[in-house]
Amino acid sequence: MDDMKTLVLVVHPNFESSRINKKWKEAVLSEPDVTVHDLYEKYRNQPIDVEFEQQQLLAHDRIVFQFPLYWYSSPQLLKQWFDEVFTFGWAHGPGGTKLNEKEWVTAMSIGSPEHSYQAGGYNLFSISELTKPFQASANLVGMTYLPSFAEYRANRISDQEIAESANRYVKHITNIELNPKVRLQRYLKQLESVDLKS
Repeated sequence: MDDMKTLVLVVHPNFESSRINKKWKEAVLSEPDVTVHDLYEKYRNQPIDVEFEQQQLLAHDRIVFQFPLYWYSSPQLLKQWFDEVFTFGWAHGPGGTKLNEKEWVTAMSIGSPEHSYQAGGYNLFSISELTKPFQASANLVGMTYLPSFAEYRANRISDQEIAESANRYVKHITNIELNPKVRLQRYLKQLESVDLKS
């Protein structure tokens, strides 16, 4: 898994107006083993090419869904993409095992401050609670749902903060040990080497 291939699906209907999503995309474009695929750029005015999208998924180990939080969910095109690409018999249902063991990372730009996403906060629910449908979808298609990346106050942060966010974003989505199974395997190997020496 050290040569992990990552697919970043950028899904923003007003991409040019989003300083943070533009910076995130720009930051990952130069990363080795990372493919950036902008869904609105490709499909704003044409049907989704399901076969192409499925081939993209098969060619990568980790799939990153990058989007702004819209009405506590994703932009409409991503929902359409799930409906059309995660087909019965391919991604789920009898014989639908093509995405098994692949990794899912959700990366969101969020307009409100973090403290508003908690019990008693303005939005009442945490981001982990609001992303349960994505977690359930990952589970249905046999993918491993990894910790999300979220940047709050996305419309109000400075250029310096955006640059720092982009650095954290790249480190997060390319971190092999984001997967707890990988961390556990490395930990067990370390224990074995210690036992052999003692």
